[in-house]
Amino acid sequence: MDLTVEWGQVHALLGENGAGKSTLMNVVYGLVRPDSGEIVFDGKPVHIGSPQDAIKLGIGMVHQHFMLIPPLTVAENIILGHEIATGPGVVDVRHAQQEVAALSKKYGLEVDPAAKVQDLSVGIQQRVEILKALYRGARLLILDEPTAVLTPQEVRGLFDVVRALVKDGAAIIFITHKLAEVIEVADKITVMRRGKVVATTTPKESNQAELARLMVGRSVLLRVDKTEAKPGQVLLTMKDVTVQDDRHQVAVDNVSLEVRSGEILCIAGVEGNGQNEVVEAIVGLRMPRSGSIKLGARDITHASTHSTLEAGLGFIPADRHRMGIVLELPVADNLVLSRFDRPPFARFIVRAFDAVREYAIKLIKAFDIRTEGPEQLAGSLSGGNQQKLVVAREIGTQPKVLLASQPTRGVDVGSIEFIHRRLVEERDNGMGVLLVSSELDEVLSLADRVAVVYRGRVVAVFTQKEADRDRIGLLMAGAA
Repeated sequence: MDLTVEWGQVHALLGENGAGKSTLMNVVYGLVRPDSGEIVFDGKPVHIGSPQDAIKLGIGMVHQHFMLIPPLTVAENIILGHEIATGPGVVDVRHAQQEVAALSKKYGLEVDPAAKVQDLSVGIQQRVEILKALYRGARLLILDEPTAVLTPQEVRGLFDVVRALVKDGAAIIFITHKLAEVIEVADKITVMRRGKVVATTTPKESNQAELARLMVGRSVLLRVDKTEAKPGQVLLTMKDVTVQDDRHQVAVDNVSLEVRSGEILCIAGVEGNGQNEVVEAIVGLRMPRSGSIKLGARDITHASTHSTLEAGLGFIPADRHRMGIVLELPVADNLVLSRFDRPPFARFIVRAFDAVREYAIKLIKAFDIRTEGPEQLAGSLSGGNQQKLVVAREIGTQPKVLLASQPTRGVDVGSIEFIHRRLVEERDNGMGVLLVSSELDEVLSLADRVAVVYRGRVVAVFTQKEADRDRIGLLMAGAA
């Protein structure tokens, strides 16, 4: 394929999961070597054999899955490999922190240089990755799914940064699935499908529906087609639940919620307002300080994660790498992670590999997971196909309640349409769905009821008919 990127422009690279966008950019950044063809940078043919070569040329890349070292501070991560030394083997940490603080202020990417990366939200980690590339003098900045983990406010901030960089003459390659963002921020758009360029256009010459059709190869329904919910019995109950965060501050403040069979209840809010702690309390990863949580008639307030999942809870985590899959294991093993030791996948201490493989083939087909086969390592799948793998596993267990936290994060429009349709199907089959999302469009499309959270409290609950975009948006921002 051919791709031409010009200075002073935002060039969007669109395509389905597995279309080859990230692979192509990994070639440009020196992580993958091309079998043929050439790269011309700034008018000269160049050989990029490693990321070090790319960095020397002024090419920076912010990966979809961050390349940060969690125990190190923000400043230490940013200067890594380009340390400021006061003497042999002695890093000038104070000077580094000052430089990082000045850089973050210049580009409007506020971060605490002394904070450890492992204590930061995914949105702040994204900022650290961008600052790391800018610190190394990047003139061509490749952003791989940069908004997948950002709140709406952070997205606007990122766009301001992107526009400022382009104004200074830099070039940005913006890999994304979000069509509205492409129309808003891009100067030029290249659409890829199955490793080839199918179109090059501009926002003025195209629209969201046309871009979706080019990406997927067919017309895509950009809204959820669903009938009115018919809620049944209460399946999950939270009563007066209070949960503390890692700093022992109250993150969830006296929250009460009910999820019924045959309905989708959505928790809407800007990230960092207690949603993660609510999810962790339900799943058994964080013990509530007070209150009770019931799954059906069973009290799971202090239950282990294993027993909670066995009791009938399905869990799609927000961070698929940390909590959703084991990257080093094959697709087949990942699809039975929560049931690998039970029939039909095992008998006593002997695993039934044929049963695991047959089950994996069935789910791969049903959920359209783009893979070479059940034996392919999960870590080698594209991000969207990894997400489909997690969704397939959790829905495949047929839980009473499905807890879906950011289920379409980093997923293309075709896959979003598929995941949304499956969630509605499971709702119609009597499953209770608790959806946690910071995407307002997703909330308004899917939810039968919306609970808006702000600073750990439920500030309002709306039915689907009452849900109003502006009203919910204001409540999410704290304008109660």
